[in-house]
Amino acid sequence: MNIFNYKRRQSSVANIGNTPLGGNNPIRIQSMTSTNTNDTEASVEQSIRIIEAGADYVRLTAQGVREAENLKNIKEEIRKRGYSTPLVADIHFNPRAAEAAAKYVEKVRINPGNFVDGAKTFDGKELTEEEYAAEINKIRTKLTSFLNICKEHKTAVRIGVNHGSLSDRILTRYGDTPEGMVESCMEFLRICIEEDFRDIAISMKASNTVVMTKAVRLLVEKMNAEGLAFPLHLGVTEAGDGEDGRIKSAVGIGALLSDGIGDTIRVSLSEDPEYEVPVAKKLANYIKERENHPEIKATVNSGFSPFSALRRQTYAVGNIGADHLPVVISDRSNGDFDFNIHFLPDYIYVGKNLTERTPRAISLIIDFETWTNEKNTYPLFTKDNLNKAGQVNSDIKFVRLSYPELTDDILSILKADKSIVIILTTNHINGVGEQRAFIHTLMNNDCEIPVILQRKYNENEAEDLQIKAAADLGAVLLDGFGNGLMLQNSGNIEYKKVDAYAYGILQAARVRTSKTEYISCPSCGRTLFDLQSTVARVKESTSHLKHLKIGVMGCIVNGPGEMADADYGYVGAEKGKISLYKKQTCIEKNIPSDLAVERLVQLIKENGDWKDPE
Repeated sequence: MNIFNYKRRQSSVANIGNTPLGGNNPIRIQSMTSTNTNDTEASVEQSIRIIEAGADYVRLTAQGVREAENLKNIKEEIRKRGYSTPLVADIHFNPRAAEAAAKYVEKVRINPGNFVDGAKTFDGKELTEEEYAAEINKIRTKLTSFLNICKEHKTAVRIGVNHGSLSDRILTRYGDTPEGMVESCMEFLRICIEEDFRDIAISMKASNTVVMTKAVRLLVEKMNAEGLAFPLHLGVTEAGDGEDGRIKSAVGIGALLSDGIGDTIRVSLSEDPEYEVPVAKKLANYIKERENHPEIKATVNSGFSPFSALRRQTYAVGNIGADHLPVVISDRSNGDFDFNIHFLPDYIYVGKNLTERTPRAISLIIDFETWTNEKNTYPLFTKDNLNKAGQVNSDIKFVRLSYPELTDDILSILKADKSIVIILTTNHINGVGEQRAFIHTLMNNDCEIPVILQRKYNENEAEDLQIKAAADLGAVLLDGFGNGLMLQNSGNIEYKKVDAYAYGILQAARVRTSKTEYISCPSCGRTLFDLQSTVARVKESTSHLKHLKIGVMGCIVNGPGEMADADYGYVGAEKGKISLYKKQTCIEKNIPSDLAVERLVQLIKENGDWKDPE
């Protein structure tokens, strides 16, 4: 992997019906139905909507043998309607359902965390090597039987690891870690190779973008070490809906796509599944634009690890850098001073103009040529006038620079003046690579200066800006770089919304929290309540609780696990019944769904985490 220059990882090919995955094939797009798989008509109609939205694969849940058998009827009707798109069965807990589904669909997803292992089988007991080997043999017996059916019917397999449903056996040895996710996958993968079965795709999913990206990168390294290159499916589980779901998905998926990793993607939104497809296509197409870009020459810092969640070490300049939260700088140089009070920027860039209308309550950044040292204002330099920075008395001096401008002379000035903060801009088509190159060069020269990441777009559609900015800025933030963001857009989107997107990107990259975080699943045939309306009701009651993470999960398959770092959880227990969680502990079971939101609020109050809306 070249972190500065984009090139897709070369994977092996998995044959999936008429739509092979990996190799030189394009990045494939997929989504998943939310209908009951026993309802043939509804499943067919929704599958066709997904296909017509542009999906390359359609996934359906099959929680039991009855649902798996009905995939035959669904497939026959879809083919009768003239659609040849491969179908994928999604299996949890039930090897018999997987074996049944493999006879009818083009691919079956199995979860190593629950394909054979039961929940809490060992209750924290550390297994001996002999006991662990015996458990692997149990898996081998079940998996080999399944693979033989797949071979007979030319059915591909996805080994789909979820952070939220690691087996108790893995948890006892590796804990709830990316390393555990990788080993969970490799155990199954090695058996597949022993059985000479290679039509395989792999996924490593989490709702935490840091965990998800680290797990995938670790898996790629592990496969490389063992001479393997299976194609990868990317996704951020339980990303949510609306703006938050799009930004969070683009941060996690976009970071890996920027590295050239990923052969198929699903953007999981708590919305109708056909709405996921255009978002995924936009993201994949945006990253593809980087192909064959002008080379970026730089040297990777020897202390950098793509597997680490540590932030780059910097010193503090005012409230920027060191242990301070990343700041948001808003470009208001056009004189628009309409703000969202929930997403007030830390600094405003006003260009050359400081008028009576300019708000003085927020720190101001002004072009050096017109800066007058008024209280709470700071000058902005460029490479052309940076030599004058030493003559200026200001607690903070901002300097806008790009990687091509980082000469030895500029670097000397930056190292000598501890009041400078860099605003790092780029016009390169692979801006992620160029901004990485700049920061690695600083690190190679022992320069711990704070860096604000700046990106500029020209978008008129909110979704386009959310996807592009989140993919670009999220990739660099997840490297551990960036002491703030300056997100600019010259298109027809309100500036206060652009500020909100900047805060959303910081939150999705898990470096600054500014609003309640909702970990909500995208719904599927296992979902036990109307997810979209429920998420809306939970948000209506709790969206002012900015200090909390709240999970809203349709069923128990990934619910408690994916809510690993959620403060409270709302999980489908059975039809019309909800269980409430505090962290990963179930507090109340089988609450009628019409009372559950009110009871969730009460639970938050009882634990002292409630604040009245302002």
